[in-house]
Amino acid sequence: MHLRRRFEQTIEYLRRCKQAIEYGYFLLTGKRPWTRGYHFYREKKIVEAITKGLFNSGRLGKNYGWRLDDRIIEYPWLFSVLPPSPGKLLDAGSALNHDFLLSLEPLSAKKIFIATLEFEGICFCRRGISHIFEDLRQCCYRDDYFDYVVSISTIEHIGLDNTFLYTNDESKRENDIDSHLLAIRECKRVLKPGKCLYLTLPFGRHKNHGWLQVFDSKMLDRAIQEFAPAQITEAHFRYEPEGWRPSSREESKDCTYFDIQTQKNYAPDFAAASRGIVCLELVK
Repeated sequence: MHLRRRFEQTIEYLRRCKQAIEYGYFLLTGKRPWTRGYHFYREKKIVEAITKGLFNSGRLGKNYGWRLDDRIIEYPWLFSVLPPSPGKLLDAGSALNHDFLLSLEPLSAKKIFIATLEFEGICFCRRGISHIFEDLRQCCYRDDYFDYVVSISTIEHIGLDNTFLYTNDESKRENDIDSHLLAIRECKRVLKPGKCLYLTLPFGRHKNHGWLQVFDSKMLDRAIQEFAPAQITEAHFRYEPEGWRPSSREESKDCTYFDIQTQKNYAPDFAAASRGIVCLELVK
């Protein structure tokens, strides 16, 4: 047992050394999105924003999220609006399947179920977290089961070509831009009355990138109407060369998406992904 613990400590030490080297490389090479060290840097900034409660204060600060993708908005926003009370939470899309998030309140107080297409190589079953591999358009859970449903940047992929990054299942090589509405319907079905769906998606000028699509105002309204919320809170954010800032539908209507999977060169603003994000609280 002693040798096993020493081995685990050594592995953790080597992991931290590797992270420190990559972090330094990322800083020295100009903080270019998706280069070596990017994910570790982004994680540190996300945790910093959550623990400092930047979204609770309503002030993001100068250069907030500079050269970082939309997760620097979505995760701190979610932690600022998610109630601290316990209950069953469905992560529809597996965006929360990370140790640095699951160990933080208010997630740590909840019974978490993670639903995604295929196993991603990371599992927290020993923490009592349930993992189910399914299509969100045909959710396996019964009606009115969850106290919270969270879907972070997931529905923009539904009905499109998920074999590009997420699965080898050829049946998921699709091009049905309205198929996400079925998933929204399922999210509502499994949610308890009076409870909330926390939903984020890329917003701006509509474009189908093949493996995801950007929602415009018309598509957003249709998604909201599909859920038919008893109450709604809608928050917009947009990325600019200086970083992320609060926005509105009107200000974000022409936002575009930098697709690192298909675009060879960075744009002048060094956007990492979506330049517009909408965050919704939809009460059933």
